[in-house]
Amino acid sequence: MTITSARPVDADVLREMIVNGGELALLDLRENGVFARNHLLHAVSLSLSRLELHIDILVPRRSVTIVLVAGAGDDNLIETGARRLTNFGYTNLFHLAGGVEAWAEAGFELFSGVNVPSKAFGEFVESNYATPHITASELNAMQKRGDNIAILDSRPLKEFRKMSIPGGVNVPGAELAYRIHDLVPNPETTVVVNCAGRTRSIIGAQSLINARIPNPVVALENGTMGWHLAGLELDHDKEESFPEVSEAGLRYAGAAADVVAERFGVAQVSLETLDTWLLDENRTIYLLDVRNPAEYRAGHGSGTRSAPGGQLVQATDEYVGVRGARLVLVDDDGVRATMTASWLIQMGWDDVHVLIGGSASDGLVRGSHNATNLGLDDGDIEEVDVEQLAELLDRGQVVVADVAKSIYYQSGHIPGAWFAIRSRMPANLDKVPMAPLLVLTSKHGILARLAAVDATLSRRRVQVLAGGTDAWVEAGLRLESGFTNMADEPEDRWYKPYDLDEGNDKEMRKYLSWEVDLVSQIERDGTARFRTFK
Repeated sequence: MTITSARPVDADVLREMIVNGGELALLDLRENGVFARNHLLHAVSLSLSRLELHIDILVPRRSVTIVLVAGAGDDNLIETGARRLTNFGYTNLFHLAGGVEAWAEAGFELFSGVNVPSKAFGEFVESNYATPHITASELNAMQKRGDNIAILDSRPLKEFRKMSIPGGVNVPGAELAYRIHDLVPNPETTVVVNCAGRTRSIIGAQSLINARIPNPVVALENGTMGWHLAGLELDHDKEESFPEVSEAGLRYAGAAADVVAERFGVAQVSLETLDTWLLDENRTIYLLDVRNPAEYRAGHGSGTRSAPGGQLVQATDEYVGVRGARLVLVDDDGVRATMTASWLIQMGWDDVHVLIGGSASDGLVRGSHNATNLGLDDGDIEEVDVEQLAELLDRGQVVVADVAKSIYYQSGHIPGAWFAIRSRMPANLDKVPMAPLLVLTSKHGILARLAAVDATLSRRRVQVLAGGTDAWVEAGLRLESGFTNMADEPEDRWYKPYDLDEGNDKEMRKYLSWEVDLVSQIERDGTARFRTFK
């Protein structure tokens, strides 16, 4: 197939585009699970299945240079993606000729896993700054002795609830230096920072060290996975979290942030200058609110996106789709924004600023940031409600295809529904039994509506469940679980070792070794711009 909507670029030219440091959106259109097998270091995983849901957030400027990436035999992904992007107003489209295979044949590195730049950076930090760490067995011995310790878990609360170190308190990454004075007032208390694996443990511990808190600080080597692999029991469904920051704590945090800002050259920007920047049509800008999500939902500035600081460093490619873009970080007092900016600067982002003269709650927009849902034409889609669908199922007059993420399908789906990946429609529907009506569903129903156009190419009568599977649940109707009817393999998502069957120790060890080995692979690749500071 000849790609008509995007110009080809070979591997050598693309590498020069990456190294030159200009604005570039490198978008891999394969499903996330396929992407995780082999991809370019700086590629952003944006599957064709969910393009409309995320493109406007990840790549807000329509004239930015975009290079689409897929496999050698994925011309249909590239052509369809390029056509959709052209329809959405994107004007400067290229694609990697020959796909990731051509990149490898040119002698360049391919990476496995996800969020690789951030994870490699964590290993780089530990290697270059000699971030102190302890093993799970050492921490367990400290607990048994009754040592004066505080265990701070730097992951989001949702992850903390799933599994945590006994005695741990949830303090997501950017909150550590902000709340440390209130959480650990005794300077003789040893602070242990953990996450599920390595990256956020290292970055969290080093954040406190960079802030020059007086306490001994260590990272828990290999996090909750290391704790499990040491044969120790994890807690589940815990809620212990940080308190509100006190006035004294805020003063302490402000002084710590000033130290960090000076050391790492954190720049500030005024509201007036920001207003001018926002008028520049030749520059991509991201306004990122680095506070915790609850604060964001309670009130945030118009045009900002929630990007909790710890997660922004941990998974930068999930928030920023344009390499070389301008990043403006927002909070209420500059502390969390400064701490986050210091890490982005070390990762190689050259144009990072902290907003001053305003607060994250300016504008008082409430709720979550909503995707634009480009390309969704409500008028062309037939719907069926929950009651109607239940009746049709009882009569055997309908078959349901669920295009939600496979992890949602596995945990609960409408009885008898088939799992199908949108980007593989309509071919995958050949595996789905014929019925007078095909009903598409997804978690909220939005993705199903987008998939309806693809499904109609199968020449079936297609409708969409209004409100998606969530509406089915709200009606009190039964779900079934597991991968029961699979039109596709669950390749839409990369599964973490702890997402797999309980006790998958082999995959955990493999994952932890992979993280450590990233340092040498990054050096071979040669396109990262990680920086060290004295």
